[in-house]
Amino acid sequence: MANALPTVAEYVVSRLADLGIDRVFGVPGDYAFPFDDAIEASDRVEWIVCANELNAAYAADGYARIKGVSILSTTYGVGELSAINGVMGARAQRLPVFHIVGAPSTRIQKQGLITHHTLGDGVFNQFQHLSAAACCVTANLTPDNVVSEMERVISEALRLSAPAYITVPMDLAKMPIIGTPVKGQALAEIKRVKSNPESLSAALSFAIEKINAAKNIVALPTNLVGNYGLRESLLAFLGQTGISFATTPMDKGIVSEAHPQYLGIYSGVWSNPAGLNVAVEGADLVLDIGGVVFEDFNTTFWSSNISPDKLLTLGDNFVRLGNTIFTGVALEDMLKGLTAKLKALPKLEFSISLSPLSLQAEPSQPTSSGNLYARIQKMLRPGDVYVVETGSCTIHSTPMLLPKDVGFQTQTLWGSIGWATPAAMGICMANQQGRTVLITGDGSHQLTANEIGVMGRYGIKPIIFVLNNGLYGVEIVLSEKGPSYDDLAHWNYAQIPAAMGCDKWFSARVSTVAELDTAIARAQAHDGASYIEIMISAEESQPLPESVQEQIYQSALKK
Repeated sequence: MANALPTVAEYVVSRLADLGIDRVFGVPGDYAFPFDDAIEASDRVEWIVCANELNAAYAADGYARIKGVSILSTTYGVGELSAINGVMGARAQRLPVFHIVGAPSTRIQKQGLITHHTLGDGVFNQFQHLSAAACCVTANLTPDNVVSEMERVISEALRLSAPAYITVPMDLAKMPIIGTPVKGQALAEIKRVKSNPESLSAALSFAIEKINAAKNIVALPTNLVGNYGLRESLLAFLGQTGISFATTPMDKGIVSEAHPQYLGIYSGVWSNPAGLNVAVEGADLVLDIGGVVFEDFNTTFWSSNISPDKLLTLGDNFVRLGNTIFTGVALEDMLKGLTAKLKALPKLEFSISLSPLSLQAEPSQPTSSGNLYARIQKMLRPGDVYVVETGSCTIHSTPMLLPKDVGFQTQTLWGSIGWATPAAMGICMANQQGRTVLITGDGSHQLTANEIGVMGRYGIKPIIFVLNNGLYGVEIVLSEKGPSYDDLAHWNYAQIPAAMGCDKWFSARVSTVAELDTAIARAQAHDGASYIEIMISAEESQPLPESVQEQIYQSALKK
């Protein structure tokens, strides 16, 4: 019947598709069959069947970084728990990933039957609190609550910019909804956080007073601005005020690094250019837009030194300077209010400018980090997204000066190795502006390389660089050299795409600068995906001094 109401599963998929989501990442499973079928039947979303649930969660994370929101679908117990590490990473990154989980039917549950994907104890809710711990909101859907509950779940996930957990027993998922379906808005049209008018007025007056009193100001915009869809508001603020800005490594690329007001990377003592940390910390006022995460790797082992009394934070729903805090204040409203009421601000005096990495290298030289990253920097084009695996790749990529309008994605805070390969797939499927360029080390890649076959299945065209040094290089940097547990199984990486059925991929293994230049030129010209294995000396990975390691871990026994 044309006017028949959708089933619960069909309604959930359709309501989430209203946000602008066009792909669902996951692994089919029997208790989730109603969802699986609803996704398959939808003309609005495409099933992306991943190699495993963890990869699917990473891919949903990547997709949400570009689209602003994503869907992950798994089955009960074994599926959802396999995905939980990836969902937790999305929470750390503040990404709205809607995790939908099919559960055993209420008939099975009410009878206490022993069924698969359980612990055999007749208890059917013990996994929910585990999956829910990775999320900001949960819902147990039924035909009569699905309409109202989906509005609550969507509102909370978008308000907090964090994952949501949705579960439905199999029999209820097949039943028609009870109530009137809601036709939702696209993500860009939704007001995600609303301000209390009095608090907003007071916060604006306070911030403007502090800003106008400062003789030099620097801004630190964060990725949360992008997560809330506020890049244009940020650019308008920067344009109106002329304020100088830097980013931390975690927030690199939130604004084009070709922007004339961009200063570089602020990361404590390893800021780039050198001396930027002194300039930032010496400013009269540091405007933290979104909430900088003062994490160990983001601040070079907590070496940042910005006084709380001059750090004015515009958070997602608060404003804070020292012990003064305003709540119920949306970041969007603060940015727009400041842009409307401020004029040109005094710039931070800092004369050292960033420059591209040097390309100088002899053609016969072995490939190394010293001659690789400059070549990646040169090959990037406007609209590209550069995806960087955690570890050594991040260390070498952070100092790069990205060309105009090139995005940068990594996972500094959660730091789960293996994230980047599936995340690059999700990013590639979401990015309509340019290419997706991935760099990963072999240790990380071995965790999730089976997603290469999924990339081939769905015909996406990333450019992938895999660094082969035969070991977990960053583990040696952070500990000591020599333990055999840092050694890897030896793979023939350049053969992986063909072995996984990836048609028309360009693959190569290179060990000299000349071979690398040729491979990059081939990848640039190739109308398809590219996969380049780059040989890197294991000797590049050397342990940090023991004093630095102790600063990181603070684990030495006290005498």
